[in-house]
Amino acid sequence: MEAGGLPLELWRMILGYLHLPDLGRCSLVCRAWRDLILSLDRTRWRQLCLGCIECRHPNWPNQPDVEPESWREAFKQHYLASKTWTKNAAILETSVCFSLFRRRRTRRTLSVGPGHEFHSLGSALAMASLFDRILLFPGMHEEQGEVILKVPVEIVGHGKLGEVALLASIDQQCSTMRLCNLVFMPAWFSPFMFKTTSGHVQFDNCNFENGHIQVHGPGTCQVKFCSFKNTHVFLHNVPLCVLENCEFVGSENNSVTVEGHPSSEKNWAYAYLLGLIKSSPSVLPTEDSDSLMSLDLESRDQAWSPRTCGIVIEGSQSPTSPASSSPKAGSQEAEVGSDVERVARTPDSSDGGLSPSGEDEDEDQLTYRLSYQVQGPRPVLGGSFLGPPLPGASIQLPSCLVLNSLQQELQKDREAMALASSVQGCLIRKCLFRDGKGGVFVCSYGRAKMERNVFRNLTYAVRCIHNSKIIMLRNHIHHCRASGIFLRLEGGGLIAGNNIYHNAEAGVDIRKKSNPLILCNQIHHGLRSGIVVLGNGKGIIRNNQIFSNKEAGIYILYHGNPVVSQNHIFRGHAAGIAVNENGRGLITENVIRENQWGGVDIRRGGVPVLRSNLICFGYSDGVVVGDEGKGLIEGNTIYANKGCGVWMMSSSLPHVTSNHVSYNGLYGVAVFSQKDGSGEFPGGHGAQESFSEDGDAILWETELEKDEDPLRRPVTVALVESNSVNHNGGRLFLLVLSALTLATLCFLCSLSPPSIASGLYVQSSEALHVITNVIHANGDRGITVAQSSQLTRVANNSISCNRQSGVKVEAQCKVELRGNGIYDNRGHGIITKGDSTVVIENDIIGNRGSGLQLLPTSDTKVIKNRIHSFRAYGIAVQGRAKVLVQENIIFQGKTNKTIFQQISNNRECIMQNNKFLVFKKKSDTWRLANPPARPHLENSLRGPSAAHGGQKVTAMATRITAHVEGGYHSKRSIFCTIL
Repeated sequence: MEAGGLPLELWRMILGYLHLPDLGRCSLVCRAWRDLILSLDRTRWRQLCLGCIECRHPNWPNQPDVEPESWREAFKQHYLASKTWTKNAAILETSVCFSLFRRRRTRRTLSVGPGHEFHSLGSALAMASLFDRILLFPGMHEEQGEVILKVPVEIVGHGKLGEVALLASIDQQCSTMRLCNLVFMPAWFSPFMFKTTSGHVQFDNCNFENGHIQVHGPGTCQVKFCSFKNTHVFLHNVPLCVLENCEFVGSENNSVTVEGHPSSEKNWAYAYLLGLIKSSPSVLPTEDSDSLMSLDLESRDQAWSPRTCGIVIEGSQSPTSPASSSPKAGSQEAEVGSDVERVARTPDSSDGGLSPSGEDEDEDQLTYRLSYQVQGPRPVLGGSFLGPPLPGASIQLPSCLVLNSLQQELQKDREAMALASSVQGCLIRKCLFRDGKGGVFVCSYGRAKMERNVFRNLTYAVRCIHNSKIIMLRNHIHHCRASGIFLRLEGGGLIAGNNIYHNAEAGVDIRKKSNPLILCNQIHHGLRSGIVVLGNGKGIIRNNQIFSNKEAGIYILYHGNPVVSQNHIFRGHAAGIAVNENGRGLITENVIRENQWGGVDIRRGGVPVLRSNLICFGYSDGVVVGDEGKGLIEGNTIYANKGCGVWMMSSSLPHVTSNHVSYNGLYGVAVFSQKDGSGEFPGGHGAQESFSEDGDAILWETELEKDEDPLRRPVTVALVESNSVNHNGGRLFLLVLSALTLATLCFLCSLSPPSIASGLYVQSSEALHVITNVIHANGDRGITVAQSSQLTRVANNSISCNRQSGVKVEAQCKVELRGNGIYDNRGHGIITKGDSTVVIENDIIGNRGSGLQLLPTSDTKVIKNRIHSFRAYGIAVQGRAKVLVQENIIFQGKTNKTIFQQISNNRECIMQNNKFLVFKKKSDTWRLANPPARPHLENSLRGPSAAHGGQKVTAMATRITAHVEGGYHSKRSIFCTIL
């Protein structure tokens, strides 16, 4: 185009009057003309696209108000798609002998209607030749008999959509045909409006009302811009069918049924349809679109439920070793080492302000130096730990906890990428399913792929059963009256990038050996659970956001056995994850936060592996192991929950190991008895819910697989080992009380007030082993044993810097304390009135009160311990306690205190072969050697198991699967109870 020519605006105005063929010719003149034609996208190309009677708005029916990126590209895609049915014309119009001499035949147009060439569709078809066009003029066209199509034709309605109605039952027996701009209704003698068994049919811009469409393989179909009102599309063994930009309304059954494995026999159209699908713009999301979707969901949730804590993602650390906050000026952390010299240790606020020497004590009065070892939180996790949560402050979390986008996950998982890119069976894209019973039903080895559809106000959106496979990408599923997506009887596939919300039942329901991959979805605001796995259901649930559901974010029961990893589960109105009724599963590397009930709730035979999760900011307990709960709880960070860190019923048999339990509002770990005669927890929760589709939950019991894992063996003792339990109680307690009901407050008041914030609280009628834990700087005692009719064994633990005593044993308790290091507690080292307490080979050093306080009626054996107190007695015996003190080393404290105190003349107090060390001068230094300072954790502590299980999660620790005798007990957590 020359510089001296007309202005571009004028050229655009002139070219705006050209028709499609003329625009094509002009674009071939030169590059300048081509660019000019392309610049007409928002004007002339838009007019051509919207003015075509064969199509509708490119984003109809889901987003009719949103313009496409390019009107020209949208018009081009529809034009190419509309010509698919003629791709075999060259084959049909040639003859074996005369193909070189035959001239190409022109297509005829046959008019049907009053005053036109033909009065009925049947008469026009009788005269039609290959690829003729039959034009139906406005009016009602009714056929009294079945219409059999034996030659390829195109049937098009003249005028606007809705002006031409066709009441007929069509049986296609030719290789191809096309129907466009028609309103289909069933004939009086058959509900089937159209059926084919081998050919290809193409529907464009049609309405179907109150009938059925049936396609059998190897037949294929291509449906675009069509509306289906109470119409059922039945696809049986189809190798490939495409339903695009369609609307399904008011179905009384399923809108689309895909049945049977795709036929290995394929017709001529299969290759063309496959090429057309691959040439269309990719529906796989980009990183930008994923991040925008995530931000939109987060902002929407902020509007519905205000955040209580900000989270800043920084650094790159292990999910269970979050970065520590910088220490305050002047603070002094506990050092770990056997040669640390300690005088009057003054911890900072991170130790709860606990000073064994007291605020008013003069340093000159300390007349000795004693070197010993204090185990802090670091030895358990092997890294830094979370600081105290401050109101309104951001919490630093590792960058590895950021959810990946769908594109990143697919690039990392080649199998998932191949599955997402595959097309087999039926492709349903950009369709709307609303106001009916069912959306898509895939059964009997069927295959279906659904992309960017909207399912709303249905009974259910998608059902996949009987070894069928579905691929669901970027769909919106909401306001269903039952579950959104339902899989059973070995159904599977890929469910990725979907937005599933406001459904009456579970967002995704997995049962009866179904095994899908659930990836990068948002599942939120459901009226029940986000995901339910039961009846031997499996599946991989990874990298999803599951939030604001009224029941558990993920509910596993009746031998459900999924792999749940790297999900964010937050702000639920019940538990984050609930494992119940013999549920199982591998639950690893999830962020579970801000849930109303327990972060993870395990009850009634649940046997999960709970490993390397961050469970934080819950409004109740972090982990609840209820009646008959089992499982391996390993390597988790349980932080800043308003209730307990871990709540265990004594009839449960978990293995709790290598966890970091810190800054929780009540106990760090609490073990409560179920045989104390207490009633239901206030609130009336706990009724068993029915998860059966057609009846009671008891129907599942006959279909469950038996646990035949040879690695499992019964055990009879719950085990708490190698955990870091620190900074629990104290600061958060007032915040907890403000949210409690009156009934809950009454329940709390029935407990002993001093035991509210112990690191470990035991009120159990069954045996318990507490081994190699670090119990540090808790708001009350380190360990409180309030009830223990069977032996509670406390061995090789570090118990230090707690606000009250290191260990307290109440009356009528059986406790063995062996190999522990009990240091720097603000109260007594050990205080006991138990009737069978054994204290053997412990280091009880530097506590503000007495090393051991033995109360009346206690029966205690104190053997081979090293005992010291800053300002009180090494051992204080009150009343008529029965005591054996033998072979201990007892260091003297202050000058005005003796090493041993006995208030009354007690003949049952026996002292044998003890060694008393008295200072001689201020420069004296005593060291703990032969053996070094206890506990000896170097060979005992262990981190999370390196060998993580895959889908086969039953090969867990062998100590967590014991059969529990007795019936169901009703004792509940203070805040948390499972539905």
